[in-house]
Amino acid sequence: MSNESPFIDPPLRERFAAAERPLLSYEFFPPKSEAGMISLQEAVEGLVHTAPDFVTVTYGAGGSTRNLTFEIAALLRRFRYGPVMPHLTCVGSSLDDLNALADRIWDDGFRNIMTLRGDPPKGQTAFIPASDGLACARDLVKLLKERHPDFCLGVAGYPEGHPEADSPQNELNYLKSKIDAGADFITTQLFLENDSYYRFIDRCRAAGIHVPILPGLMPALSLGQIRRITAMCGAALPPELVKRLENAGDHPERAMSAGILWCTEQIVDLLQQGVPGIHLYILNQIRPAMSYQLAQTVMEMTR
Repeated sequence: MSNESPFIDPPLRERFAAAERPLLSYEFFPPKSEAGMISLQEAVEGLVHTAPDFVTVTYGAGGSTRNLTFEIAALLRRFRYGPVMPHLTCVGSSLDDLNALADRIWDDGFRNIMTLRGDPPKGQTAFIPASDGLACARDLVKLLKERHPDFCLGVAGYPEGHPEADSPQNELNYLKSKIDAGADFITTQLFLENDSYYRFIDRCRAAGIHVPILPGLMPALSLGQIRRITAMCGAALPPELVKRLENAGDHPERAMSAGILWCTEQIVDLLQQGVPGIHLYILNQIRPAMSYQLAQTVMEMTR
């Protein structure tokens, strides 16, 4: 690994502090096949003109695509996306591993990390820390801030509750502990009803959490897809959205258009309420990003 980087990303905390408008960000993920890599490449090339304020790259389930995460981060940089924010999880990593990964990220010029515990590897139902590893995202935040204090760290928030949380209050206390450990902002799990986000904001502010909280949105691409995803993460699936997707019948384009329209309506409402940004889980595809472009058009037309 070279200790030289073509450039150094600015910490996102500076971008949030200086922003005069909501920020736009996308999440990419490491594909598992050649066809998936082609789809990713097309999305990267096709979305660069939208000039997102930053992009993130996931680790993949169980940390199984770690090296590919860094390859995709480098690809995004070559297309002048930035800042690029790799994810980092505790899964399968000892303390020595995590320190080495932190140094690699730092030496490559990345200054922003999405800091997560991570999901159990495939075939496991419970998270088990690696030998001499970490058990939670809060401890990973602490490790990263001790290793490189200038890192800007994002953490996850769950407007409708984390599936493993034993109580809403304990979950909120834990979220605050991640911020107290040094995290700079929160990105939410996907939600499909904005009231869930607004209630979450109120609870966070009442608990003394005052960092930016980015709403994370995922345009539904089909009824089957959004049912699978909401079942996994525990997000509510609004009956009206189900109805719209059912009305699309067996027409994939109609279903995707219905999902994009629903997400567009969410974004318009969120922007009108003054959110700090919009984070789109675009599934390595171009079409879902249309939600933001359509929302901007609606905002301009209604001014």
